Amino acid sequence: MEKRVMTNSKRRKGLVAASALLGGVLVLSACSGGDDDGAGGGGESSQAQVDKAAAEKSSEAQIKITPGDGSSNASINNSATVKVTKGTLTEVRMTTSDGTEVKGEISADRTSWQPSVQLERATTYKLAATAKDSEGRAAHENASFTTVSPDNSFIGTFTPDDGATVGVGMPVSINFDKAITEKAAVQKGITVSSSSGQEVACHWFNANRMDCRPEDYWKEGSTVTLKLALDGVEGAKGVYGVQQKTVTFKIGRNQVSYVDAQTKQMKVTQDGKTVKTIPISAGSPENKTYEGQMVISEKFKETRMNGATVGFTDDDGEGEYDIKDVPHAMRLSTSGTFIHGNYWGAKSVFGSVNTSHGCVGLSDTKGANDPSTPAAWFYEHSLIGDVVVVKNTGDKTIAPDNGLNGWNMDWAQWKAGSAV
Repeated sequence: MEKRVMTNSKRRKGLVAASALLGGVLVLSACSGGDDDGAGGGGESSQAQVDKAAAEKSSEAQIKITPGDGSSNASINNSATVKVTKGTLTEVRMTTSDGTEVKGEISADRTSWQPSVQLERATTYKLAATAKDSEGRAAHENASFTTVSPDNSFIGTFTPDDGATVGVGMPVSINFDKAITEKAAVQKGITVSSSSGQEVACHWFNANRMDCRPEDYWKEGSTVTLKLALDGVEGAKGVYGVQQKTVTFKIGRNQVSYVDAQTKQMKVTQDGKTVKTIPISAGSPENKTYEGQMVISEKFKETRMNGATVGFTDDDGEGEYDIKDVPHAMRLSTSGTFIHGNYWGAKSVFGSVNTSHGCVGLSDTKGANDPSTPAAWFYEHSLIGDVVVVKNTGDKTIAPDNGLNGWNMDWAQWKAGSAV
């Protein structure tokens, strides 16, 4: 009996201890507990007071990052801007997803930041910005965005180049790397103007090419400005422009050369006056040279000409000619028409016989190092954009889109090809 009583006593003490311990666990587990009557200390109203106090102590500086966090198809020109109000920026860090840092600059008044380099397409960037308010309290903002991908963007490759000096026949020619279905929207994002005040119209040859020119040749000495404001312009469904660029080029002296396949002479004129007459050899009766106004689009001191590349092959499929060092060659068409030096033909043919496969040949020497030859003179006195007018060959007029030869389309037809 006595032993049993003692056991019950110990059991009661154990229960009391367990109850106290359990109660302690409950107290420790109640992180924000308590009754709404405040007996336990505050409840939700207490937490709200804490949050309010924290907010009152935080920075007033407001940071805005553009584009917003998680953006895709972002511009490579106007994205990645950081601005702050009610404060000044103290640090901005921009990196690619692999950690490569992107250089940028904070403005003089320290209220904005932007990258100082061109962003890349299809790249994810991360931005972390810190600013402080008038009391020195720091604010932080982070964002990540991805720029537009090549599949979802288009660019236009243009000629002539920025800063170039070209001949009076040089059009602005833009070739797009994606087919443009929204031609009007794209054309509205492109302006071409001249210091001469000449009206400029643009013409779409197809979904990938648009050329712009005045009614008559550019005025010598004028400056032409091309503005591309295509960033964000939808050129086709889901395909956007990325270019934001201004290009200027200068028009040189007015030089137009006239090739007469009948007299086999070329008259080189400047400002309407003949400055030189050069004997030529144009296309043979079997391979006539195109007629029409042609613009020099490329110049090569020496280049290779292989007949196979333009359809002149023998019975074995080899090129009828393959000359690896054609001197003083200047392109007149995409299809292979050149005006170039010829050292392999007899000197007697120039001015007397048309013997070429369709090009216009001038007397020259091998190596392109003799400045006294007619071909060397013409090469040195020609600019990309100069006009060469070919007549009396008996062939058709060259197509306006075969090279930079839109001058072979009358003004009404040219303007009819505008999308706006």
